Amino acid sequence: MRIDFADLAPAQRYRLLAATVTPRPIALVSTWSAHGGDNAAPYSFFNVMGEDPPALVLGLEATRGTGTLKDTTINIRDQGEFVVHMVDEPLADAMNLCALPFPPGTSEAALAGLALVPSSLVRPRRIAAAPVAFECERLDLLPLGPNRFIAVGKVLAMHVRDGLMDPATQRIDTDLYQPVGRLCTPFYTRTRDRFALEVPPLPGA
Repeated sequence: MRIDFADLAPAQRYRLLAATVTPRPIALVSTWSAHGGDNAAPYSFFNVMGEDPPALVLGLEATRGTGTLKDTTINIRDQGEFVVHMVDEPLADAMNLCALPFPPGTSEAALAGLALVPSSLVRPRRIAAAPVAFECERLDLLPLGPNRFIAVGKVLAMHVRDGLMDPATQRIDTDLYQPVGRLCTPFYTRTRDRFALEVPPLPGA
């Protein structure tokens, strides 16, 4: 079956992309504003894009049906700083609460029972319970369309939960690190079922 995206409404394109480009890592993003204080919201249009500079990208959407920018987009635009938290199984329920459409100026982290602690290099505070957190400064905020932006962030510092990484080798313990991935609404996936693929020799080499 061929699907021509030019014939589809944006909502139809979204459903097809979100249902097939899976599983996606989840970024629970904390930002700060002088007017609204702390903000936290999850995004699954998210990934790492490079190491020199170390870069993360977020796909940020306006509020559906209104075109109004969400607090995360406004805060990244105006403040230029944010913290990306990876979401593991113990954090999943709180992340889901942070996705609710609270009024501007609401601290989603507080309502979800998540303690915030000072970051080391950026103004937005970080979520203490997160297994991994990346303090970021904005490299760019690209308008992709009327209701979508791409935020590119440079990672300034990384925080890893005690016991999750061997400090000597800087290797993450994959048995202890249990991030969740986003499927299509309302489904998520665990990452405990793993298999290894060894790189084979080049045929004929």
